[in-house]
Amino acid sequence: MKLDLREIIDVPGGRVSFEQELSTERLGSPSILRYDSGPSASGEVVNTAGVLTARGTIVARMSCVCDRCGAEFSRDKRLGFEVPVVPMGESEDPEAFELEGDWLDLDDLLETVYVLDMDTKYLCRPDCKGICPECGKDLNEGPCSCRKKPDPRLAVLEQLLDK
Repeated sequence: MKLDLREIIDVPGGRVSFEQELSTERLGSPSILRYDSGPSASGEVVNTAGVLTARGTIVARMSCVCDRCGAEFSRDKRLGFEVPVVPMGESEDPEAFELEGDWLDLDDLLETVYVLDMDTKYLCRPDCKGICPECGKDLNEGPCSCRKKPDPRLAVLEQLLDK
C-alpha cells in the first residue's frame, strides 16, 4: 500500500494514520509453520518540525517449531517501531525509508521492520534442553539413559585416572 503524505510534508505537527495487514508471503522462516493471526500493523507518520517519522506497532500470533527439540508451540509477537522517512536522495542513514515523490511504500517499510526483528532461533522456552543426539529423547522430559561419550581430546587425562 502506498501512503499519501503530501498533506503533512510541509505541515509541522501533521499526522497520517494507517492500519494494514501484512502479507505473509515474504515473512516466512523454516521455524514458522503458520501465522494464526496477523501480522497486522497500526500507527502513524508524524511531521515533527519538518522531520517525518513512521511509528507504530506490528502484532502477530504464530505457530512455530522449536529449533532445539522440534516441539510445536505458539508465539505472540509485538513489535514497536519508529523509523525516519526522508525524501528520495536526501539521507545516507541506512535506517531511513525514502519517499517516492510524496508517497511512502508502507508494505516495504513494514516488511523490512518485521524481518529485521525476526528471531534467529525459535525456542519453545528459553531453557529448552533439546534432544539427545544419541537416542533422540526429548531432554525437557527428563534425562536419557545414554552414557555420554568422553571428549577424545581428554582421552590422555582419562588414562591417568585409570592408574
